Amino acid sequence: MPMLNMRLVRPEVLVDIGLLPELAHIEDEGDTVAIGAAVTQGDLADWPELGTALPVVAAALPHVGHFQTRNRGTVCGSICHADPSSELPLCLALLGGEVELHSARGVRTVPADEFQRGVLTTAKEPDELAVRARLPKAQDGERFAFLEFQHRHGDFAVVAVAAKRSGDAVSLAVGGVADRPEVCHWDALPGDAVEDALNDLAWTLGGGDDIHATARHRRQLVRHLGKQAIMATAGDGAGT
Repeated sequence: MPMLNMRLVRPEVLVDIGLLPELAHIEDEGDTVAIGAAVTQGDLADWPELGTALPVVAAALPHVGHFQTRNRGTVCGSICHADPSSELPLCLALLGGEVELHSARGVRTVPADEFQRGVLTTAKEPDELAVRARLPKAQDGERFAFLEFQHRHGDFAVVAVAAKRSGDAVSLAVGGVADRPEVCHWDALPGDAVEDALNDLAWTLGGGDDIHATARHRRQLVRHLGKQAIMATAGDGAGT
């Protein structure tokens, strides 16, 4: 629907899957949460277990569009739309989730790091339907944080970051800079090494100037938001 609104596509046939009951479920599968293709962002936000099972998603959802759009837009739809600035593909990348695709040829599962291939481009073939996304649940001792900068509430993020800490290991996902979310992992990241690590990451991600921000501004945001998020997971801020 976003691509129709932006007049980027004009399909000959549009199939509404919103009323298929088997796609409208959120299932706790033990170590993962399966989110059906018809589950809206509002449905997920209202799921009572969200804050415990997927705390980084709970932190990101209020930044996804507006209340009205979250009641219409689906979680899998946002993931398949594959906008580099979108919050839900960023969470999928950070958590190492996967997307289950069905077609007449069979069923396959694509991991997050292989699913989004570029701007508005995924591994999903034209004859495939994304039936559900699976996200690993938070484990004991893990801490998460999500931050983004946007010009106005509801706008696409200029830069968004999501952080995860498990013991000494730290992961940081960055959206809005490259053509897809990028995830960096550190086996250990002491507080005095954070700024240098983020400076290296900001330059590695690249990105250019556009109508929303200059490349220099985005590098500054990666460093600033990244540090805030990482320190939050260490207990020095509003970690989740």
